[in-house]
Amino acid sequence: MASNPTLARKVFLAAHITGSFKLRSGATSSEYFDKYRFEADPLLLREIATALSSRIRGEFDALAGLEMGGIPIATMLSQVTGLPLLLIRKKAKDYGTCRYAEGGEVKGRRLLIVEDVVTSGGQILESAAALRADGALITEVVCVIDRQAGGAEALTKAGLNLTSLFTMAELKAAAS
Repeated sequence: MASNPTLARKVFLAAHITGSFKLRSGATSSEYFDKYRFEADPLLLREIATALSSRIRGEFDALAGLEMGGIPIATMLSQVTGLPLLLIRKKAKDYGTCRYAEGGEVKGRRLLIVEDVVTSGGQILESAAALRADGALITEVVCVIDRQAGGAEALTKAGLNLTSLFTMAELKAAAS
């Protein structure tokens, strides 16, 4: 049972859609959680960020919001917690500052990676590796939804602890 079944139901109703969807991992799913539907709702996004803030364990110098879905969550979480925000691109831009991490320096900072939905954990692993290569200290990841598709286990193998606001099972249970 979700620790906040009312919020879990709101998230499910806002974001759950059915059909045929190809996931980032390459897998196909008959259901999808369109996170942009809850990320685009300012009241729901604030409620999610407030609930997620209570799941943060440890001390951090900044939040690292991953492109694209992790950025709105990290932005609102930054507002709720007062922690500074870094915006992490999937690849460095080829103009201007030519950076993949925007908003501040990475080296020597304890960063909390913020993501929306975790399936395989692939983008988190790629971003964490780049950030660590540039001197960031990263051990923790928070997300709104853990699809329970092996992502948490993959992150653990890379020395990353995943804390989710909801699992897929919790969202489904709250919706029934």
